[in-house]
Amino acid sequence: MNGRQFDIVLLGGGLARGLIAAALARGRPDLSVAVVEAQPVLGGNHRWSWFESDLSPEGIALLAPFAMTEWNGGYDVAFPGYRRTLSSPYRSLASVDFDAQLRRLLPEDAILTGHEAVTMDHGGTILDTGERINARAVIDCRGQAKSAHLGGGWQVFMGHHLRTHAPHGVERPIIMDVTIEQVGIADPDAYRFVYVLPLSPDELFIEDTYYADSPQLDRTLLAQRIAAYCASHGWAGELLGSETGVLPVIIDGDFAAYQAERRVEGVARAGALAGFTHPLTSYTMPFAVETALAIAREADLPGERMAAMLDARAQQHWRDTGFYRLLGKMLFGAADPAQRWRIFERFYRLPQGLIERFYAARSTPMDKARILMGKPPVPVTRALGALLQKGTPMNGQESL
Repeated sequence: MNGRQFDIVLLGGGLARGLIAAALARGRPDLSVAVVEAQPVLGGNHRWSWFESDLSPEGIALLAPFAMTEWNGGYDVAFPGYRRTLSSPYRSLASVDFDAQLRRLLPEDAILTGHEAVTMDHGGTILDTGERINARAVIDCRGQAKSAHLGGGWQVFMGHHLRTHAPHGVERPIIMDVTIEQVGIADPDAYRFVYVLPLSPDELFIEDTYYADSPQLDRTLLAQRIAAYCASHGWAGELLGSETGVLPVIIDGDFAAYQAERRVEGVARAGALAGFTHPLTSYTMPFAVETALAIAREADLPGERMAAMLDARAQQHWRDTGFYRLLGKMLFGAADPAQRWRIFERFYRLPQGLIERFYAARSTPMDKARILMGKPPVPVTRALGALLQKGTPMNGQESL
């Protein structure tokens, strides 16, 4: 069945494709854009957070219309025996607000939620209804970069949105609270921390996160851990929502083979599927923003050239982020599980500017030297051995 015609069709309704749609609406309102998303809400059930220093002025302008929570008084980190407040402004965006703004930006008939793309090619996609959506360019943004061609570990998390019975008293985001039990409560090889966002005087977002060698996500266990953390701080209240995630932490691989494995001729790829993530932190926001802006600048490209352009950007991103994969190798391959937190404590003693550039994946040669110099938090022999090892193939996910 032949269907509607658009200039560009975006498959998936998550962060990357939503930002592409926003960038096109802002920079190329003359083009017709469709978003195909299997779920009823664009962006799913997520919360994205970032440092303002992650983004260029143009990127900040792109996100400005979205209703987000802003903290201009910095953020805290806490380790056994060491605490620090950094002054970097911090931002957070909930998927419900992301969806609302995208629906204001895009025509109603351009948002095709509740429909799955069954097949796709250089000229469009066929939906689960049988309708064909035709387009000059197709951009696939569905899923994560998981493959036997990539190796590494996993970042596993659960977040709870809580309305407290009384003011909670948290003034700033706590990006990393490591003053909690590390080994023996979950994956024995995990590095665990808690992440807290004060959304209002009586609302908190509390996330239990760990870096683990396996992708197992035990919802019951994580919920119990969050409840215990809240109880230890005297927080009680109403659960407003929750989210979970299992994100790849890529430390090595054959990226060209991964691209070839996922390639559909003439179809472009963006987002985490294309590899636009921070290898160590799994952050996607700065890379999703810059990719969206690049697509808006090149929006007249036909599908084949759009695909080639994004593949080339992904290859460059892979080369540019090799240093962070090296650090990931040392985290997963060299650090004693019970002592992995020491790597992060040492990192957070470094200058704030270096930390900001690290999260944005813009570390300078001097930054990289500062991170590696001095007494290492892992044995040198184990670090060297880890660099020679291959990461565990990243082609699975388990949930309980």
